[in-house]
Amino acid sequence: MRNDGASAPLGPSAPLGSVDKALQLILLLRGGQPLSVKETAQRLDVAPSTAHRLLTALSRRGFAAQGSDRRYRPGPSLGETAQEPLTLGRLREAAREPLGALHAQVGETVQLMILRGGNIQFVDGIEGVENLRVGLRLGDQMPAFCSSGGKALLAELSPTDLEELYRGGLPPWPSSPLTTLAQLKRHLTETRRVGFGTNFEETERGVVGLGVCVHADGARPVGAITIAMPRAHYHEDDMGRYVAALRECAQAIEDRLRARRTQG
Repeated sequence: MRNDGASAPLGPSAPLGSVDKALQLILLLRGGQPLSVKETAQRLDVAPSTAHRLLTALSRRGFAAQGSDRRYRPGPSLGETAQEPLTLGRLREAAREPLGALHAQVGETVQLMILRGGNIQFVDGIEGVENLRVGLRLGDQMPAFCSSGGKALLAELSPTDLEELYRGGLPPWPSSPLTTLAQLKRHLTETRRVGFGTNFEETERGVVGLGVCVHADGARPVGAITIAMPRAHYHEDDMGRYVAALRECAQAIEDRLRARRTQG
């Protein structure tokens, strides 16, 4: 006998909406591609607010984990403990010796920074040895688009994430020649091509900087290291030597992060 008030049996063609979306999201996360809220919404064909609620719910249960780049990855409940967000303490610990070696090699101010929204924050460093030198900025923040390390980090964001980060436009910075998102995108195309960021008196007058990304998990950018020096110390012929030293330092940090993951 048929009950008109009862729902038809659920089958493959009639999934429970929110549950099905959550399961789809888990499969996306397990696919290994980090996801932003906007990308999640597009992949699931839902509103960004719905995507955010789903990601938040999965994060509370340990199925997702948000990294310092604001993207989501598999969490410990999916057996992905190595993908948990990297702590600042671990990053600084891994960077300490390589930063010391870089400082000894170049003699200029070297710094470690992370991305905080549209800014970079200086989290560690060693000051140059010369009387004329660039001072440390530990704890300070400034717009990422005017810093060499910030540019290296921004260059690894997707166009969607970059637009979301600067949806209100670039904040003014007195010494930066970049004033629009279109200008920044063109500049970051060159940054991606060469594999390092530059700062020619863009953070402040008289200062030159070069920076490269530090990665974890093989591809995820988690910070950047920079060499900052007075303009009077910089010679264009030395750029290749500085960049090689930065890349060697970044590789050493990444090796330490990888070794820590293996041990843990």
